[in-house]
Amino acid sequence: MRRLWLRWVLLIVFVAVLGGVFVNLGQWQLDRLDQRKARNSTTLANESRPVRPFTEIFTGPIRDADQWQRVEAKGTYDAEHQFVLRYRHNGEADGYEVVTPLQTAAGTVLVDRGFVALDRGSRIPASAPVPPSGEVTVVGHVRRNEQGRRAAMTPVAGQMRLINSDAIATTLDYPIMNGYIGLITSTPAQAGEFEPVRLPEISEGPHFWYAVQWFLFTGLAVAGIVVFIRGDVRDRRKVGV
Repeated sequence: MRRLWLRWVLLIVFVAVLGGVFVNLGQWQLDRLDQRKARNSTTLANESRPVRPFTEIFTGPIRDADQWQRVEAKGTYDAEHQFVLRYRHNGEADGYEVVTPLQTAAGTVLVDRGFVALDRGSRIPASAPVPPSGEVTVVGHVRRNEQGRRAAMTPVAGQMRLINSDAIATTLDYPIMNGYIGLITSTPAQAGEFEPVRLPEISEGPHFWYAVQWFLFTGLAVAGIVVFIRGDVRDRRKVGV
């Protein structure tokens, strides 16, 4: 009997540890769900606001809460310093994006001029389509810097994978503002098959059901203890011990 008790105690300890891990994973998924709901709410609220001068937003580091507000800026593109963003996605399409500095009376801000879809197997062009010359008026979404490996953010031969104004600034001989504008419309219109980058998917994702899954695993583990111990007790009675 003592050996049975020892086995049961070890089993209970193991399940308690495993159950604690499962509960924490479930709670983590619920936290991610709350974060996603908050992001969705902020995105929809910011995108529905009236268009504002970009100088009202680009006064310091761009935060998550600033994203997806619509702003307007006027200036001229620095066509000598363009950047191609490789391996980008827009909905289900694969392609590239083009970032060009826009020089305004208030300073220089990066503009993501949009997404260009590529057929499977097509090569990303070495140079970007030329932007409109002269003064342009752009309306676009406020975007914060993307973060990742330094190699992905640092331009090499005018190309990179992530948009980060701090990394791009090291290649320019003039200061630029933090963050960037994701172009929606341009006056005059730009040439090329550009598409505006879509808003992030407004959904709650699978986080709730992932949390339910982890909590179910916890319940199954606890139920397994009961089944295991009852089996031991039943076998012990059969042999009359």
